[in-house]
This record gives sequence, C-alpha cells and structure tokens, in this order.
Amino acid sequence: MLKKIMLITPPYHCGVVESAGRWPNLGFIYLAGELRAAGFEVVIYDAMSLWHEYPQIEERIREEQPDVVATTAFTATINDALKILTMAKRIDPQVTTLLGGIHPTFCYQDILQESHDTVDFCIIGEGERTAPELMSALVSGGDLRQVAGLAYWQDNDVVVTAPRPLIEDLDSLRPAWDMVDWKDYPLYFIEETNVALVNSSRGCLHECSFCSQHKFWNGSYRERDAEKFVAEIAHLKREYGVNAFFVADEYPTYTEERWVKILDLLIEADLGVHILMETCVGDILRDKDILWKYRKAGILFIYMGVEATNEKRLAEFKKDIKFAESKEAIRLIKEAGMISESSVILGMPDETPETIKETFALAQEYDSDFMHFLMIAPWPYADLYEELKPYIAETDFSKYNLVEPVIAPRFMTREEVFKEVLNCYKNYYMRKLPEWYLMKGNDLKRHALLTGMKAVMENSFLKDHMTGLGKMPKTVEKYLGYFKGSATKKDSAA
Repeated sequence: MLKKIMLITPPYHCGVVESAGRWPNLGFIYLAGELRAAGFEVVIYDAMSLWHEYPQIEERIREEQPDVVATTAFTATINDALKILTMAKRIDPQVTTLLGGIHPTFCYQDILQESHDTVDFCIIGEGERTAPELMSALVSGGDLRQVAGLAYWQDNDVVVTAPRPLIEDLDSLRPAWDMVDWKDYPLYFIEETNVALVNSSRGCLHECSFCSQHKFWNGSYRERDAEKFVAEIAHLKREYGVNAFFVADEYPTYTEERWVKILDLLIEADLGVHILMETCVGDILRDKDILWKYRKAGILFIYMGVEATNEKRLAEFKKDIKFAESKEAIRLIKEAGMISESSVILGMPDETPETIKETFALAQEYDSDFMHFLMIAPWPYADLYEELKPYIAETDFSKYNLVEPVIAPRFMTREEVFKEVLNCYKNYYMRKLPEWYLMKGNDLKRHALLTGMKAVMENSFLKDHMTGLGKMPKTVEKYLGYFKGSATKKDSAA
C-alpha cells in the first residue's frame, strides 16, 4: 500500500539565490496540502535550505522509509534531482519516484529515455491535482492513462497522458503551512526575520525569448482573490510569526484594480511585515502616483529584469520596454524609499570586451540599488535556444545557472567573459557602497543595503572569485564590516 510520500528539495547551490536568505519550497507546501487532503502521509525535506549533503539525505530517506520519493527540478538542479531518485531506488528498489518542475515538464522525453530505471513518473505542469490522482490510481490499480499531466516509461517507450487543465480557482488550494519549520528560513539582511514565499497569481503574459514562464503556464494568467491573499499573509504573521514575504508571482501587478485592493488591504491590516516582489517596468510607471502605497503596505524590495542596456538587445530578448522607461521606473522605486534590484544579461555569441563595457556603463546609468550581471543560460525549452545552440560549450546542466559561462562567444573565451563579469560586479558595488554608507533619512533601507551586500560577499559565488581581482580598498572593507554578525548560511542553517 503506497501511503507515505517524501518530498525532497535537491541540494543544489550555485551562490545566487541563497546569498539573500532561505525560504520554503512553495510548490511542495501546496503539493503536501493536496496530498494530505487526499489521505496520504507527507514529509517535506528541504535538503537545499538545510545545506544537507548526500550522506545526510540518504540517512534521512532510510529513517523515513517512504513509499514514494518525489522531487522537483529546473534545469540547473536536474542532475541533483536525478541523484536523489537514484539514491531512493538504491535504498529501496520498490520505492515509487516522481519528478516535477519546469525541466521535466519540457524535457520528460529525454529524462525517461535516459533515466527510466530511476524516474517512474514525470509530472507535467502543475502538480497539485495530478499527484493525488496519480497516487490514488496507483493504490487502487486504476488506469494510469486516465491521469492527465503524466509521462512515464512503458513497453520501451514514453507514454504521455492528456494535458492537465490549469487550476481555475487558485484559492481552492490548501497549502500545508503547518509543516514548515520556520526557524530554517531567515533573511540575511534584516535581523529576526522568518520568510515565507507566497503566491497571489500564476502565469506570465510576456514572451521573453530567454525565459520559460510564458510556456510553462501556457500563456495564461490567473489571479487569487485579493482579500484571501492578504488574509493568508495575516494568518502567517499571526500563527507563525512570519514577518517577511517573497511574492513568488512573475507578474503580481497585472490587474490594476486587484493590485490596488491588495495594497489597500495591507495598509489597513498594518501587519508590520516586509514584502519583496517582482514586477515589470510598465506597471511601476503606471503606478507612479501611488508608489507611496507600495511602501506603506510594507513593500521594501522590488526586482525588475531590465535584461539589456540597448534597444537592439532588448528587441532580441523580446523585452517590450525601452531603456529610458526602465531607468525611470528604477528611479521611481528608489525615490519612494524602496530598494530596487535589476539584472542585465551578458555572454551572448556576439559579446566582446567593448559590448561588456557598454553594458556596464549603461547599467550604471540605470543605477539600480542591486544589479546582477547574469550569464545567458541556453535552457533547452527557451525560444532563444536554437540561436544559441551552435555556441554551447558546456553540456553539464548544473552550470546553467546564470552565473557560469555556458556559451562560447565568437570573439572572447568563456574565461574572459567571466572575468569581465566579475569586474562589472566589483566596479558597480565599489561605487554603490560609499553611497549607501552615507545615505540619510532611511535607516531601514540603508541597513538592508549594507547588510545585504555583506551577505552577498559572504554567501554568493562572488566570495570565491573576487580575490583574484585584487584586494578590495580598505574603505570598502570598512563599509562591508560596518554591521557585525550578519546572518549567513553557516551560522543559521540547521
């Protein structure tokens, strides 16, 4: 009898996401809630956030003795996800294994052709309805072909069932918030915080050529009720003391009326929380007269992916924005007292030292508080993949993380590109740190910026590479050392 399901987050680290803090796997929280409601016992094991290595993971699997082991993967984590499922099969050859997420949604054919001894089922798209139906069918001996949203290996071939319809009512989902050990999830740049990832919508209407979100959600966009979303935040604050929230949506601000209602409800609730979110340039420009509401509602941090610094590259990436618009949106965010974060993409096939210098100069003109200089990653399901394919010099998917150079440009080596990117980071923040240090009138923002940069230097991929570019000036060392004892993965992970 299949009864106990273990959800394991792959223990993947590349020094990007984890540099700011740690937060629960929201997909697993939703999945656990639906599986539990269907009568199954569920264990969530966040090996990534706990910084557990494979001997510890093996010990935990043996301890739990699950009937089913499930994991999730985007492209950079697929190797670790498969390693977990291989380990589970070695521990118990009778265990059933599930694999979901973006990468198997698009690449199930290759995964099952190569790893059908390891992966029993790939879940395609949203898993909250598929996983319970699959488990019930396995328990009852039902026809697996009737379970929509699956791919599996049978009779030496890949079987793909009918597409799973998207969940119409997102508020019908039952997240298992009670299964989270909140002490495992701090923000490194604000003391005494516990972080939740929350979701007010699903979908993206933009078709950026390097991305996958539009395809993953089938070009759809679905929204939760504003009152229920804010009530969830209030519940997490009241019941678990969660006081920092990442809004996981790709595009939370799309419907102006709903978004303004969310802001007004947050202001009315006066929860005393910090909110971090992503949105698009156009909506910041649209909301320029009510950005004070953003800040009063608790929004501290806004990310916008401007991605490029000239109109040619913006068109190539299918970014429907202009340089001047992005620059103005960043200025408005900062003027409203919030922290702006953005990114540009480097390492395209036609990259040269001159184009990198141009990008850096224009990135400085954008003047976002935090700026990321990202390497293009040729994800095999992105529209840009075919254009990039002839220049792919690295086939190890674990390197497809926006940090390591995967593309070999025509006029530079990958090593040269990487060194130039590191110089972009160093020179950008050498200018920013004194500015933050001397900031007046916004103590929270100043503190978050300085401690945030300290956390980045302690936890991110930059820590291992910056020493090769020469020692930081003593004044910069002073700025980074201004706040003592900032949280890091080493002193706060279990």
